[in-house]
Amino acid sequence: MNESAPDPAPGAGRPAVSRRSDATRGAILSAARERFAADGYEKATIRAIAGDARIDPSMVMRYYGSKEGLFAAACAIDLRLPDLTAVAREDIGRALVAHFVGVWEQDEVLTAMLRVGITNTAGAERMRGVFRDQLLPVARRVCPDPADAPRRAGLCAAQILGMALTRYVLRFPAAVALSGEEMADWLGPTVQRYLTADRP
Repeated sequence: MNESAPDPAPGAGRPAVSRRSDATRGAILSAARERFAADGYEKATIRAIAGDARIDPSMVMRYYGSKEGLFAAACAIDLRLPDLTAVAREDIGRALVAHFVGVWEQDEVLTAMLRVGITNTAGAERMRGVFRDQLLPVARRVCPDPADAPRRAGLCAAQILGMALTRYVLRFPAAVALSGEEMADWLGPTVQRYLTADRP
């Protein structure tokens, strides 16, 4: 007499489903970043993004609900800013620039978002939000007068984004040729002044 196979344990198969779901989300986000960067927000379509990800457009809507929701997810960025309280005060600018160069070298999301932000209002607002929410608290902690923090954070952002634009988007040869160490050496003192120098 053959014994029947045991019933699957509750939840069996869910890890595989979860892995497939994560892979699908990853494929959608990767395709969205490339499409938003190449076409801009207005011209990028759910259908084109789904085609790039090789899935049905209904799957994009299932996971993200709308083009706006997809854009927000594709541009969700954690700058992973270091705890500068552990850095010598005179080294803060250099440490911050070195960190940003490292993040930019490893994460294409920032470059895609910068490309979108240049020509698109939603992209620009998203980039402003990332820097406001993450860089401004750092400026408040280290600058001489916390009331000056928004101005100082804005100047730092201008320096860092200008570097990123010339190096990763416009690809000026001189900017591309610099090593990460050289970028920190050149830009660090300027960012240091913006953050910690007395107000002019």
